[in-house]
Parts: sequence; C-alpha cells; structure tokens
Amino acid sequence: MESLGIENVMNGLLNGRIRIPAFQRGFVWDADRVAYLMDSLYKQYPYGSLLFWRTKKPLRTERNVGPYEIPVKDPEYPIDYVLDGQQRLTSIFGVFQTTLPALDVEGWLPIYFDLSATADAQESQFLALKDEEVDNDRHFPLSVLFDTTAYRAATRNLDEQVAIRLDEVQKRFLQVSLPVQTFETDDPSQVAIVFERVNRLGTPIDALQLLAAWSWSEEFDLREQFEILGSELRPFGFDSLSEDPNLLLRCCSAVIARDASPAALMSLNGASVRQRFQEIRNGIEGAIDFVKANFHCESLKSLPFSTVLVPLSVFFASEGSKSVKCNGAQREKIEKWFWRTCFARRYSSGVLRNLKTDIEEMVKLKEDPEKSKLGDFVCSVGPDFFLENSLNIGTVNTKTFILLLAREHPISFVGGQQVALDKVLRDYNRSEYHHIYPRDFLKNYSEVNENALANFAFISAIDNKILGGAAPSIYRSRMDEGKFDDICERAMLPDSTWADNPSEFFGARAEILSEKANEVI
Repeated sequence: MESLGIENVMNGLLNGRIRIPAFQRGFVWDADRVAYLMDSLYKQYPYGSLLFWRTKKPLRTERNVGPYEIPVKDPEYPIDYVLDGQQRLTSIFGVFQTTLPALDVEGWLPIYFDLSATADAQESQFLALKDEEVDNDRHFPLSVLFDTTAYRAATRNLDEQVAIRLDEVQKRFLQVSLPVQTFETDDPSQVAIVFERVNRLGTPIDALQLLAAWSWSEEFDLREQFEILGSELRPFGFDSLSEDPNLLLRCCSAVIARDASPAALMSLNGASVRQRFQEIRNGIEGAIDFVKANFHCESLKSLPFSTVLVPLSVFFASEGSKSVKCNGAQREKIEKWFWRTCFARRYSSGVLRNLKTDIEEMVKLKEDPEKSKLGDFVCSVGPDFFLENSLNIGTVNTKTFILLLAREHPISFVGGQQVALDKVLRDYNRSEYHHIYPRDFLKNYSEVNENALANFAFISAIDNKILGGAAPSIYRSRMDEGKFDDICERAMLPDSTWADNPSEFFGARAEILSEKANEVI
C-alpha cells in the first residue's frame, strides 16, 4: 500500500494530479469534525485509508476541493481521482493550505492547537474557532505549519518551552503518512462497481445518480430534466419520482441499453441520453399510466416495488409524440407479471439479475408477444400469506394486499358509496384500513393475530367510528342494508364474518383472499 504525506496531498491537489470527481457528494463535515481529524492525525490514531482511481482519461466534470477552486492547469497523467476519503483530504487541504482563498466560508473555521489543553487520550487538543474566539496566548493556528516563513514568524517571540512544544506539533504533522490504495483502470464500468461497493456500507449514496453526473452532466443537466418530469407528474400523484434519481437512471439505462445495472449505465454517452430523453420520458409516463389504470397505484409509495416501472418503461418507450398501445394479450401478460412480482417479492433480492431478465422479456413482449416469457417464474399464494403477515403500511406484502383489495372496487361499509381509491391510495395512510373483527372484541381470543392481513378491509376512520368496537354481529345493523351483499362481495368477506367466531372467520377470509390472489397471478 502506498502512502502520502500531508505536503504531498496538498501539492497533488494544487497541481491537479489528485482530483475530486463530480460524482462525489460535496464536502459535508462540520468544523468540529475537522478538528477531531487533526487530533487523530496528531495522536497517530487510525483514520482509514484513501482510495484513488488512477486513469489516463480525465473526466469532463470535477468538483472543487471543498470551498476551494483549484486553478485549471495542463493535466498531468495519470490522474488520481478520489473514490473514498474525500472528506478527509478536503479537511487536510483546507486546514493547511495558504495559497487559495475560500469561495464560501460558511461553516468552515480555522483549526487551532490549544496550548492550555493537557495531553489526553480521549479529549481533543484541537479547536475550530471564530476570529473573535481566538486567544493568541493560548491558540496556535495549524495553517502555518507547512509554511516555513509563516511558522518562523508565528513562533519567533514565543517562550522557548512553548516553541519547543510547537516544534513537536509541527514534526508530528510533517511525519503523518496517509495510507493509499490505488485502483488503476480506464474502464469506467469497473469504477462504477467499486464506487458502489465502497459506499454501500457508509453514508447512503445514489451511486447511479452520482456516476451519471460525470458521464454527461456538463452537456445535459439530467437532474433538471428529472425535476421537470416530476413537476409534470405532480397532478397524477407521482411527483416524488423526481426524488428517486436511482430509479429514474435505471429507467434511462433500461430504455437505451436494455440493462439497468451500474455497468450498463456507465456505458452510456451523453449524446444518446439527450437524443433519446423524450423516448425515456414517454416510457416512464406510459408505465405510470398503466399502473394507475390497471392496479390503482395512485402514488409511488403505493407501489409494492417502484422497480416495476423500469421494465414497464422499456415497454412503453416511444419516440416523439408516439405512444405505445398494448393489446389484450400483452396486457394480460403484464398484469400477471405485475402480480407475480409483488406476491413473490421478486425485487427483494437478486434485483439486477431479475431486472435484466424482465427487461429482455418486456422487449420480446413488445416486438413478438408469443416469444415472451414475461412472468414465467414460480409464484404461489396460500392462506398463510394473509394469516402470518401483519398489516404494516410500508411493507411489500401489505402494499400488495391493499392493491388486491382495491382491485374489487370496495364500497363504504356504512354509506355504501364507492371508496375514493384515487385519494385514499395517493395519500396512503393507515387511517383508511381498519379491523373487520375489532381489537376490543378479540381481547379474549389469543389464538388469532388481530393485525393479520386477513382481518383488514377498506374501512374509513369515520365508518370505523360509527361501527365502533362491537362484535361483527352487532355492528352489522349499522351497515347499509340495501347494499350489504355488495359490500361483502367487494370486501371479500365470508358468511362467517357475522358469526362472531374469530377462528372460523380468519380461516375463511384467508381462503377467499388466497383464491383471489391465485386468480390474478
């Protein structure tokens, strides 16, 4: 493993040999954290290695080093781009460099060695201070340590013992050796994989979004296009799509390369994305129209898997003002695939592999439906699905269950009017789903799970208040008698619902729900 001294780091950043790629997030450390890093360097504590990507191909867009803009110079090859350790490098550069002015000093403070602090393994001896907080008899600026002239001037009139102590501080920082791992390649697809793996366990980063930035952001502001798309989808409940760049970039890659993996994304070029962006837009909009019209998905959060939009975008992608219309056979295959994907939790694991298969089969379905095997994977749903899974509004199983209920066009238990699915599923909150067998009634029935999916239906908060916590045989009288049979049929309620027998009801309702699930898959 290589190593770099602090002076090497500063020179490397100043001369352009070490650079920050645009796909890295900006500098986010606060001043106190920078001070703690200085304390760790001084005390020779472990602080992790740096990871560089060495290449002879410069990127078209790069980041400043924190608040410092590095002057453009003729590039020296190869170039080392920082894949991991940007916050540490930027902190070191900002503390010790004295040649560049900061473009934005907000949140950035000079770091000082506290001469009055006693040596302590735990407590930091370094402080981030505003100018008015500095006591010149107590606080010594680290910025002069690597500037010989400035250091000599700052220590000239000090007490000899203090000067000796500061010489030791300077010596320690001069001896700092930063471990560096260097990954050398001119293949950006390998960088995509390495960057994604490095960041998988750290602060969550949308690797696809960040990697896309250095592919084409200089010529085409993809983020702005996503924001525009999101605003146009707002009336349809899918404006939050613009907040999921990872999903949108997968759609882009799937439409253009027929592959949604990071490596496929890295193979795209800016011209292709710009030229085909309307095709991508049409695909995404067509996918949203389809899930809204056929599955009552009224917002992104009501989809069990938002990832289903990726293969669907491929199917509905079209040039210009054209639109893709699916025939009966195509619609049937897509519907079966959707329900199977949700019930089988297809995108819970092996996502990239399954996406690639589904994209390929979606292309076949579009070109020659008879050759497509879309949805041909194992999926079965038994009564246990509805008995063992509890209602949890954020889970895949609950979202799938709710869409299954919505498919039957439920009506109000009390008034008999149509449930406003567009509003209920767009807002998507817990208040519109309530227990069929009330919790108060089930207190003495420990053999059943009161929160099992089988015990829920579309019952609004208002209806639930009217029905109260009474036994089903009692609250039945409060329901719309003229539409009673229709209410029960649309809510998939068995006759045993009204017998006040929880075990019998749970089993019977789970059977009905599983039959319906197997019908749609």
